[in-house]
Amino acid sequence: MVQPLTSPPPVTGPGTSGGPAASDAPDAPDAPEDTAVGIELDADGLALSGLLALPRTAEPRAVVIALHGGGMRAGYFHGRADPATSLLSLAADCGYAALALDRPGYGRSASEVPGGMGLAGQADRVRAAMAAYGREHPTGAGFFLLGHSLGGKVALATAAGWSRDGLLGVDVSGISDRWAVDPGQPAGTDGRRRSTLHWGPPSLYPPDTFRLARPLIAPFPPDEAAEAVRWPAAYAELAPSVRVPVRFTFAEHERWWHVDPPTVAAMTARLGSSLVRTEHLADAGHNISLGLAARGYHLRVLAFLEECLALSRRPVHVRGRG
Repeated sequence: MVQPLTSPPPVTGPGTSGGPAASDAPDAPDAPEDTAVGIELDADGLALSGLLALPRTAEPRAVVIALHGGGMRAGYFHGRADPATSLLSLAADCGYAALALDRPGYGRSASEVPGGMGLAGQADRVRAAMAAYGREHPTGAGFFLLGHSLGGKVALATAAGWSRDGLLGVDVSGISDRWAVDPGQPAGTDGRRRSTLHWGPPSLYPPDTFRLARPLIAPFPPDEAAEAVRWPAAYAELAPSVRVPVRFTFAEHERWWHVDPPTVAAMTARLGSSLVRTEHLADAGHNISLGLAARGYHLRVLAFLEECLALSRRPVHVRGRG
C-alpha cells in the first residue's frame, strides 16, 4: 500500500553523520508541496517512509529510487539550503518520478527495526518497496537506483542478481571497496575529524547548509553499523552478479575511501556489468548531494539514466546456431 503523508516524518535522536543533533535544530522550512511530498510504502510488512517528486504534466519516463547514507534521511536528496541542490526537483523537471526512501531502520521503520538491517535484508525491502510503488503508480521504462555512501552499498545489493526486467541501472557515490580509515573506528572521537570525513571543506557547501541539514541526521542503526566494516568482502561477493549498467562517482575530497586509479580499476573489474562508468568530481566532499557541486552531479546522474534508457530500447539480436 502506498500512503501519502502530509509532511516528511520527524527525525528523532542525535546523528552520527558529522553534524549536530537534530534536536538542536530549528524547524527547517517546508519544501514546496508540488515539488516533494511525504510517502509511505508497505515493504513486505515494514513501513518505509520517504519523499516523492513527480513530473507536473506527464507520466514519468522512469522512476529514480534514491537511497541515503548512514546516519542521514531521505531529505538528503532534497537539500533546503539551495533549491539547486535538490535531486528530487531536478529529476521531476526532467520528466522522471524521484522517490527518496528512508532505508530500513530510519524514518517510519526506526521503531519497528531499531537495530536496522544488514545489506541482504535492506535489499529485500527496497525491492518490495519498488514493487509496491509500481502497483499503484506508473513507472515508465522502469526503475533506476541511486545510492550514496551506505545507500550505495544497498543499491548495489538490490541490483545484485536482479532476474527480471525493469531495472535500468545503478548510480553510486561515496564508496569504493578499500577503506582509507580504520573501519573499526571510522569516525574517531574528534568532532573536527568526523566533520572533515563527512563533509570536507565547509566552502564546498551553500551558506546555511549545516544548520538546515540537522533535521536530516538520524541515529546510525547498530546492526547496519556493525556490518558496514565488512563491505570490501561483501562487495567482492556481490559485484559479479550486478549485471545492469553501473556508474561510480568519487568526490575530490572523499576521505572515507581510497579512490586512486588502481583501486577504482580493480573495483569496477569485479562487476558483471557490460557498461561501467566512473568519474572523479572536483570541488566536492563526501556529501555531494548537499554541496555546491550537487546540481552538476545530479545532471550527470540523469545523463547516465538517459544512456541506460537508450540501451534498454535497443533491439536484442540473437545469433542463430549451426
